[in-house]
Amino acid sequence: MDQTTLGIGTRLQHTQHGPGVIVGIKFATYLIAFINTGIKEIDKTDTQLEEIIPENVSVEVETQSEAEKSLLKILRMWGGITEPVPLGDRWIKGMMLLQPADKSLKPKEIPIEDFFHKIVMLRDRLRVLEQNINSSKTLTDEEKVNIQQYITRCYGSLTTFNVLFRNKEQNFVGEKSGE
Repeated sequence: MDQTTLGIGTRLQHTQHGPGVIVGIKFATYLIAFINTGIKEIDKTDTQLEEIIPENVSVEVETQSEAEKSLLKILRMWGGITEPVPLGDRWIKGMMLLQPADKSLKPKEIPIEDFFHKIVMLRDRLRVLEQNINSSKTLTDEEKVNIQQYITRCYGSLTTFNVLFRNKEQNFVGEKSGE
Protein backbone atom coordinates (compact mmCIF):
# COMPACT_ATOMS: atom_id res chain seq x y z
CA MET A 1 0.00 0.00 0.00
CA ASP A 2 1.29 3.50 -0.87
CA GLN A 3 0.70 5.28 2.45
CA THR A 4 2.03 8.64 1.24
CA THR A 5 -1.01 9.49 -0.91
CA LEU A 6 -3.91 8.86 1.47
CA GLY A 7 -6.53 11.58 1.89
CA ILE A 8 -8.57 13.13 4.68
CA GLY A 9 -11.29 10.75 5.80
CA THR A 10 -9.27 7.59 5.09
CA ARG A 11 -9.86 4.99 7.79
CA LEU A 12 -6.70 3.39 9.19
CA GLN A 13 -5.59 0.78 11.71
CA HIS A 14 -2.41 1.35 13.77
CA THR A 15 -0.96 -1.53 15.79
CA GLN A 16 -0.32 0.73 18.81
CA HIS A 17 -3.17 3.30 18.63
CA GLY A 18 -5.94 1.17 17.10
CA PRO A 19 -8.49 2.39 14.54
CA GLY A 20 -8.52 6.00 13.37
CA VAL A 21 -9.35 8.45 10.59
CA ILE A 22 -7.04 10.93 8.83
CA VAL A 23 -8.18 14.46 9.75
CA GLY A 24 -5.16 16.40 8.49
CA ILE A 25 -2.22 16.06 6.14
CA LYS A 26 1.21 17.59 6.49
CA PHE A 27 4.26 17.19 4.28
CA ALA A 28 5.61 14.01 5.89
CA THR A 29 2.92 13.15 8.43
CA TYR A 30 -0.80 12.54 8.88
CA LEU A 31 -2.92 13.91 11.70
CA ILE A 32 -5.04 10.93 12.70
CA ALA A 33 -7.97 10.94 15.12
CA PHE A 34 -7.74 7.59 16.91
CA ILE A 35 -10.75 6.26 18.77
CA ASN A 36 -8.69 5.14 21.77
CA THR A 37 -5.83 7.67 21.97
CA GLY A 38 -7.09 10.91 20.38
CA ILE A 39 -5.37 12.92 17.66
CA LYS A 40 -1.79 11.88 16.93
CA GLU A 41 0.73 12.97 14.31
CA ILE A 42 2.01 9.84 12.56
CA ASP A 43 4.76 9.59 9.94
CA LYS A 44 3.37 8.71 6.50
CA THR A 45 5.84 5.83 6.21
CA ASP A 46 5.02 4.27 9.61
CA THR A 47 4.98 0.51 9.06
CA GLN A 48 2.45 0.03 11.89
CA LEU A 49 -0.17 1.91 9.83
CA GLU A 50 -2.60 0.07 7.57
CA GLU A 51 -5.53 1.34 5.53
CA ILE A 52 -8.89 -0.20 6.42
CA ILE A 53 -10.74 -1.13 3.27
CA PRO A 54 -14.24 -2.22 4.21
CA GLU A 55 -15.63 -5.38 2.63
CA ASN A 56 -19.05 -5.21 1.00
CA VAL A 57 -18.81 -1.42 0.61
CA SER A 58 -22.25 0.13 0.41
CA VAL A 59 -23.44 3.65 -0.35
CA GLU A 60 -23.87 4.31 3.38
CA VAL A 61 -20.22 3.46 4.10
CA GLU A 62 -18.88 5.57 1.24
CA THR A 63 -20.72 8.78 2.09
CA GLN A 64 -19.89 11.13 4.96
CA SER A 65 -22.57 11.91 7.47
CA GLU A 66 -23.54 15.51 8.16
CA ALA A 67 -21.85 15.24 11.57
CA GLU A 68 -18.56 14.20 9.97
CA LYS A 69 -18.77 17.08 7.49
CA SER A 70 -19.45 19.55 10.30
CA LEU A 71 -16.61 18.15 12.40
CA LEU A 72 -14.16 18.41 9.50
CA LYS A 73 -15.28 21.99 8.84
CA ILE A 74 -14.68 22.91 12.50
CA LEU A 75 -11.30 21.15 12.55
CA ARG A 76 -10.20 23.00 9.39
CA MET A 77 -11.34 26.34 10.77
CA TRP A 78 -9.81 26.07 14.25
CA GLY A 79 -7.15 23.42 14.01
CA GLY A 80 -5.16 24.61 11.03
CA ILE A 81 -6.20 21.51 9.11
CA THR A 82 -6.11 22.18 5.42
CA GLU A 83 -7.99 21.08 2.38
CA PRO A 84 -6.00 19.32 -0.33
CA VAL A 85 -4.82 21.93 -2.84
CA PRO A 86 -3.83 20.41 -6.19
CA LEU A 87 -0.80 21.61 -8.12
CA GLY A 88 -1.39 22.50 -11.78
CA ASP A 89 -0.88 19.47 -14.02
CA ARG A 90 1.92 21.04 -16.06
CA TRP A 91 4.06 21.49 -12.91
CA ILE A 92 3.81 17.92 -11.56
CA LYS A 93 7.28 16.34 -11.25
CA GLY A 94 8.79 19.69 -12.32
CA MET A 95 11.90 21.28 -10.87
CA MET A 96 12.57 24.88 -9.96
CA LEU A 97 16.10 26.07 -10.71
CA LEU A 98 17.65 28.95 -8.77
CA GLN A 99 20.64 30.08 -10.79
CA PRO A 100 23.07 32.55 -9.16
CA ALA A 101 24.40 35.37 -11.36
CA ASP A 102 27.90 34.17 -10.53
CA LYS A 103 28.33 31.14 -12.83
CA SER A 104 31.06 29.73 -10.57
CA LEU A 105 28.41 29.07 -7.93
CA LYS A 106 26.29 25.95 -8.07
CA PRO A 107 22.56 26.37 -8.89
CA LYS A 108 19.91 25.03 -6.50
CA GLU A 109 17.18 22.69 -7.76
CA ILE A 110 13.94 22.38 -5.79
CA PRO A 111 11.02 20.07 -6.69
CA ILE A 112 8.05 22.28 -7.57
CA GLU A 113 5.78 20.09 -5.41
CA ASP A 114 7.90 20.99 -2.34
CA PHE A 115 7.88 24.69 -3.15
CA PHE A 116 4.12 24.61 -3.83
CA HIS A 117 3.49 22.87 -0.50
CA LYS A 118 5.34 25.67 1.31
CA ILE A 119 3.30 28.32 -0.53
CA VAL A 120 0.03 26.57 0.43
CA MET A 121 1.15 26.26 4.07
CA LEU A 122 1.98 29.99 4.10
CA ARG A 123 -1.51 30.74 2.79
CA ASP A 124 -3.10 28.51 5.43
CA ARG A 125 -1.13 30.18 8.21
CA LEU A 126 -2.22 33.61 6.96
CA ARG A 127 -5.83 32.38 7.12
CA VAL A 128 -5.38 31.21 10.71
CA LEU A 129 -3.81 34.57 11.56
CA GLU A 130 -6.85 36.30 10.04
CA GLN A 131 -9.19 34.15 12.14
CA ASN A 132 -7.24 34.92 15.30
CA ILE A 133 -7.31 38.65 14.57
CA ASN A 134 -11.02 38.66 13.79
CA SER A 135 -11.89 36.71 16.94
CA SER A 136 -9.61 38.76 19.22
CA LYS A 137 -11.36 40.30 22.21
CA THR A 138 -8.52 42.75 22.94
CA LEU A 139 -8.12 44.41 19.52
CA THR A 140 -10.41 47.27 18.56
CA ASP A 141 -12.25 47.14 15.24
CA GLU A 142 -9.90 49.81 13.88
CA GLU A 143 -6.83 47.77 14.88
CA LYS A 144 -8.34 44.66 13.28
CA VAL A 145 -8.93 46.53 10.00
CA ASN A 146 -5.38 47.94 10.00
CA ILE A 147 -3.79 44.53 10.59
CA GLN A 148 -6.13 42.92 8.05
CA GLN A 149 -4.90 45.39 5.39
CA TYR A 150 -1.33 44.08 5.86
CA ILE A 151 -2.52 40.50 5.44
CA THR A 152 -4.40 41.47 2.27
CA ARG A 153 -1.19 43.02 0.93
CA CYS A 154 0.66 39.78 1.75
CA TYR A 155 -1.89 37.87 -0.33
CA GLY A 156 -1.34 40.41 -3.11
CA SER A 157 2.41 39.83 -2.99
CA LEU A 158 1.79 36.08 -3.37
CA THR A 159 -0.40 36.36 -6.51
CA THR A 160 2.73 35.68 -8.59
CA PHE A 161 2.44 32.04 -7.51
CA ASN A 162 -1.17 31.64 -8.72
CA VAL A 163 0.25 30.07 -11.88
CA LEU A 164 1.02 26.95 -9.80
CA PHE A 165 -2.58 26.28 -8.69
CA ARG A 166 -4.78 23.89 -10.65
CA ASN A 167 -8.04 25.50 -9.46
CA LYS A 168 -8.49 29.28 -9.84
CA GLU A 169 -10.78 29.46 -6.78
CA GLN A 170 -7.76 28.56 -4.62
CA ASN A 171 -5.61 31.41 -5.99
CA PHE A 172 -4.26 34.25 -3.87
CA VAL A 173 -6.31 37.44 -4.08
CA GLY A 174 -4.92 40.78 -2.97
CA GLU A 175 -6.54 44.20 -2.94
CA LYS A 176 -8.96 44.78 -5.78
CA SER A 177 -8.54 48.06 -7.63
CA GLY A 178 -10.93 50.69 -6.32
CA GLU A 179 -10.98 49.32 -2.75
